[in-house]
Amino acid sequence: MCFDQAKPHPRARVGFHPERQDTSTAGWRHLLELIKEAAEDGREEFRPLVELSADERRQVITLPTTIARLTAVKHLVLYGSNLVRMPPEIGAMTSLEELTPYTSYRLHWFPYEITRCSKLARSTVSTRALFGNYKLRPLFPRLQAWQGSVADLDLTQLDAGRWGTTAVRGCSVCDRPIEQGGLHQVWISLRVATDVLPLLVNACSAACVSALPSGAEDYVQLPHTGGRVKQPPSDWD
Repeated sequence: MCFDQAKPHPRARVGFHPERQDTSTAGWRHLLELIKEAAEDGREEFRPLVELSADERRQVITLPTTIARLTAVKHLVLYGSNLVRMPPEIGAMTSLEELTPYTSYRLHWFPYEITRCSKLARSTVSTRALFGNYKLRPLFPRLQAWQGSVADLDLTQLDAGRWGTTAVRGCSVCDRPIEQGGLHQVWISLRVATDVLPLLVNACSAACVSALPSGAEDYVQLPHTGGRVKQPPSDWD
């Protein structure tokens, strides 16, 4: 469930948005076409939502994995989106310098793979909407216990309400297949461009979790699994 972003209730229960993307909608199909066009013409700024109708924008709750093709895009504008999650394929947008998902109030976290965008220097994020943000310090959703084996888990059809995502295609840290060492989910808050973002890590091993950097200043320093983790005081304390 979403937390109250208007009042400082740092102990309010939070969770992942459970919705799955309906890929049969006009909005989704239109977005796929726009991404294809942007990839083919090599544009440096991509503002897909301005091309969608209001109804179509409401139908889009994530971005397609095909954003990995947008290797020339330097500025991705998602102002006022209805997104609830972003795919790890954003890490393939190697030219990305600026990200603007401002007023996307249902977007509470980002995939760790965004740290692969080494040129990303500017961001405009509605920070009150983020898990663990410095103003309200809302809790992080509690993550599932570490899975030593994923033999009985379909990583392409996950329950987003439990796992945060509908699919895990590789380790967030080393990019190897998850099957090699099980699934280890943790949170880490890092400064990415202008903002400190809560990042969800899907790691293939405890070693990859240990390889994560320390958290941002004034945030939880070690990777954690959410819930009632001790956070620094909020701006409202």
